[in-house]
Amino acid sequence: MRVRRIGKVTAKKPFSCKECKKSFRDAFHLNKHMRSHTGEKPFSCKDCKKSFNQIPHLKTHMRIHTGEKPFSCKECKKTFRHVSSVNAVKTHMRTHTGDKPFSCIECGKCFCFNSLLKTHMRTHTGEKPFCCKECDKCFRHVSHLKAHMRTHTGEKPFPCTKCKKTFNQTSSLKSHMRTHTSEKPFSCKHCDKCFRSVFSVKTHMRTHTGDKPFSCIECEKSFCFNYLLKTHMRTHTGDKPFCCKECDKSFRHVSHLKAHMRTHTGEKPFSCKECDTRFRFLSGLKSHTRNYTGEKILPFPCKECNKCFRHVSHLKAHMLTHTGEKLFSCPKCKKKINQTSHLKIHTRTHTREKPFSCQECEKNF
Repeated sequence: MRVRRIGKVTAKKPFSCKECKKSFRDAFHLNKHMRSHTGEKPFSCKDCKKSFNQIPHLKTHMRIHTGEKPFSCKECKKTFRHVSSVNAVKTHMRTHTGDKPFSCIECGKCFCFNSLLKTHMRTHTGEKPFCCKECDKCFRHVSHLKAHMRTHTGEKPFPCTKCKKTFNQTSSLKSHMRTHTSEKPFSCKHCDKCFRSVFSVKTHMRTHTGDKPFSCIECEKSFCFNYLLKTHMRTHTGDKPFCCKECDKSFRHVSHLKAHMRTHTGEKPFSCKECDTRFRFLSGLKSHTRNYTGEKILPFPCKECNKCFRHVSHLKAHMLTHTGEKLFSCPKCKKKINQTSHLKIHTRTHTREKPFSCQECEKNF
């Protein structure tokens, strides 16, 4: 006679695990559980030889090779691979419903997924748990670490379909693609100047805020942009990485090299609108146009001694004689000097170079 059981009945579990005391209804489930302690993985994938401790896990893994995704979202038809993705489908539905059940206790910001909340919390705690083994730089997101690692490996897996140039990040590729489309979707609220990337807008904003986060460790001069600091540092190190192939003359700035090259090519890109006289350098054109505008031949006066200069760069160099500031240091003896021309003369005491000779007695100086 069949006995009808009323209410909730807890089945007996006579098979218990000696490691963790967890109980099971039969020996089959106990043996399957024991693999979590022994580490045994008897079920192997034929395609990649990866092993698993349960057949269902192997079946789920096989979908990586077959491409099968049997669980789908009814709203957007997005598909999912795993049996556990039944829950993933429910979680995914929040992107459609707008449900954000996970809120930050610090700022009240809400998120669709708990994983996004955990990642967000690092902006408050400052935690950066993902560290690069090459340079010890740390990141809040594992995706940021993966992208950073490409700076070490040189990997650039994202190619431009227009010019075949490759990039190490999708964001860099997207920004680059706008050079082909001329799209500049990000605009500055202060001057309406437009940019290809959000990063460019943030960097540009320093020209309005006056923020100068990059400081020189030698003279504490500050700059808006890191590339300006790097260029400035060459005034201290004496580094001149841009060399002319024609005469081996070196320059601190690539723009100076380009201007110098005109002395070899004879190019004169700057022309006077009044008389069509052409000049190699913009400074030459400006000096020439003062003949027509009536502007002072020496338009840049020193406020300390009223001495006047033709170029603002000459005025800046002159001002150092008043401030006593010495921005240039000798790479050999670290002596501080206030002008590059004086630094050149000083370095000859180390090199013993004497480039000037007397025409009468041929003595060198």
